[in-house]
Amino acid sequence: MDVGAELGPSSWIDVTQARIDAFAEATGDRQSIHVDAERAALSTFGTTVAHGFLTLSLVAPAIFELVPADGADVVNYGVNRVRFPAPVPPGSRVRTRLRVEDVQPVAGGEQVVFAARVEREGAEKPVCVAEVVFRYVGG
Repeated sequence: MDVGAELGPSSWIDVTQARIDAFAEATGDRQSIHVDAERAALSTFGTTVAHGFLTLSLVAPAIFELVPADGADVVNYGVNRVRFPAPVPPGSRVRTRLRVEDVQPVAGGEQVVFAARVEREGAEKPVCVAEVVFRYVGG
């Protein structure tokens, strides 16, 4: 991978209320702005919205789609920075663009730092900007 390479956009991913509810159930984060339409209607957003961490988690399938693993095991090593500049209401579609920020050798492979930008269809602001770190080992 070359530093500075721009990858994407990924395919669109539908963010439905069912996906939001499943994420809430899996994580135990059942805050009303995510799962209670009646209470969320009174919130700043006027509707339920996806969890920020759900939005961040959608970077992983984008990386698997956009970056060939060439038989290597792909390990999510961490996140250096993350922000959620705009909400993701149910019924949205999001996709990710990547820029390779850094590539370093590690035992058995390489570590890649990606600048990820998750965009929502029809919105001007990104819904997530993050610096994510993945390791490609073996293969």
